[in-house]
Amino acid sequence: MAVVSQDSYLVGLIGSGIGPSLSPALHEREADRQGLRYLYRLIDIDALGIGPEAVGDLVRAARDLGFDGLNITHPCKQLVIPHLDALSPQAEALGAVNTVVFENGRAVGHNTDVTGFAASFARGLPDVPLERVVQLGAGGAGAAVAHATLTLGAGRVTVVDALPDRAADLAGSLNRHFGPGRAASATPDRLADLLARADGVVHATPTGMAAHPGLPVPAEVLRPGLWVAEVVYRPLETELLRTARAAGCATLDGGGMAVFQAADAFRLFTGREPDSARMLADIAELAGAVAAPK
Repeated sequence: MAVVSQDSYLVGLIGSGIGPSLSPALHEREADRQGLRYLYRLIDIDALGIGPEAVGDLVRAARDLGFDGLNITHPCKQLVIPHLDALSPQAEALGAVNTVVFENGRAVGHNTDVTGFAASFARGLPDVPLERVVQLGAGGAGAAVAHATLTLGAGRVTVVDALPDRAADLAGSLNRHFGPGRAASATPDRLADLLARADGVVHATPTGMAAHPGLPVPAEVLRPGLWVAEVVYRPLETELLRTARAAGCATLDGGGMAVFQAADAFRLFTGREPDSARMLADIAELAGAVAAPK
């Protein structure tokens, strides 16, 4: 097998419905500016006609084909773990992986969603109250943003998920990591009551993505004084954000998290320092181009 030079990289993204992803452009633009030959490929399980349980086969194939690394997104962030050779401490604590680096034939899992969300939140919603936070979604992204929210100083995070056991498991894990009483779980039927008393809500489900349109909460529960942070960034302007802004909420779109997690992944893949400011300008331009009428 030919040795890949340090100035040439082949990476990819495994997930469902990822056609609209801006990750290839984000990574490739930054690589171009650094003089790297960098190819970023989408590996869409929907287009391939396979289920998320095939993620292990895809990771092995990518390693054998000479990929330098992979990003992993919904619905494979947790399913990929048994197929990896090692995990970073943060990925192990989260039980979710969004970045896989191939090192000497081994597949090592990382998670850059935590630092990505924390950096975006601190930049986009500085000084908002964090005593009572409600989070929708307890999947791979949900685990990461809940860790990030508590790291940022949230008093208590209540996790709401359509799968009660998944929400309870995440809350239990958060309490073990951050201390008793920092997290709780609830079922969706309690959402309106919880949001009536919350400082803010973090949305970490696929609802609102291009492939999963819709509003994850009833519009009537959104009110002035409640901040809303979105994890979805495809599209950048989700129905939740439009409705929340119309209701007088302070909002945070998913673009910042996408950029900061991508920058951290780029660093893991290449060992080079990305320019996050340039990447933030990229996603604003790219998302605008996606939203513009054809």
